[in-house]
Amino acid sequence: MAVYTQLGAEELGSLIGEFDVGTLRSAKGIAEGVSNSNWLIETTGAQGHEQHFILTVYEERTEARDLPFFLGLMDHLADHGCPVPATIHDRAGQAFREVRGKAVALIEFLPGVSVSAPTAGQARAVGGALARIHLAGADFTLERANGMGPAAWQDLLGGCGHDGLVSIDPALAAIVERELPAVIAAWPEDLPRAVIHADLFPDNVLMLGDEVSGLIDFYFACTDLAAYDVAVTHAAWCFDATGSRFDPVLSAALLEGYQAVRPLSGAEQAALPLLARGAALRFLATRAYDWLNTPDGALVTRKDPMAFARRLEFYSANPAVFA
Repeated sequence: MAVYTQLGAEELGSLIGEFDVGTLRSAKGIAEGVSNSNWLIETTGAQGHEQHFILTVYEERTEARDLPFFLGLMDHLADHGCPVPATIHDRAGQAFREVRGKAVALIEFLPGVSVSAPTAGQARAVGGALARIHLAGADFTLERANGMGPAAWQDLLGGCGHDGLVSIDPALAAIVERELPAVIAAWPEDLPRAVIHADLFPDNVLMLGDEVSGLIDFYFACTDLAAYDVAVTHAAWCFDATGSRFDPVLSAALLEGYQAVRPLSGAEQAALPLLARGAALRFLATRAYDWLNTPDGALVTRKDPMAFARRLEFYSANPAVFA
């Protein structure tokens, strides 16, 4: 989440008026993340009651042609009892509109907070919630290829170039040049597939105590290996922010929570060390590219690519962590 597209008060008010949600009262830009422009919207609804929503303008990484998949998936999972926000359709029944040539959607606001220091109970709950969306998505009729799979890692890191990677950290180019071809050469294609979130970081999970109250930001969701989604979530939840310290307690809790709902097959279990290296490469690639290419003036916090280079080296050196 971030703000790249700036919308004035009158423009926002007119846009919100296209939805049956009351009158715009306030709009606050959300700075976290790097993919789309987001605002926390407050409206005055019937009888003066306050209502809250998330307004998203989809930027260059999100194609409008993918929105029926993303928004339809959110509605599908919400209808199946998963803690996922539904979309607010406009007065014409459309799930998204267009502003300044960009798609925009209004999303249900769910209560809860994103945790920065998760407990084992919270990690276990997240594992279970991830498994439930994998199961609930089984009868979702749309499919979408993973646009951030191994080919994209190659393109992004190639776009950074050797010198660009070295400019981020002197060790980074050597790490990428060692790990990227090895992981891609061994990447599995025959494991069970599901509709996956593919970006389930703590800031994309809302918690109320040890309960998951919301899974949000489905804009990298796709049809891919279910165990890869487990690996992504593991990399996101089981390290400190710098990637320097691995927490085995969180790791065990997250994996237990997932397997209590959807047990991993033997082949999936065996593939987790490689899939985790791939997960680390995926976020290293996007962070490195964004580090070198974030536009001036964007209300956005750049994220350190080395936090995932350290995860990558950990997973490479410690495959037994998933045993």
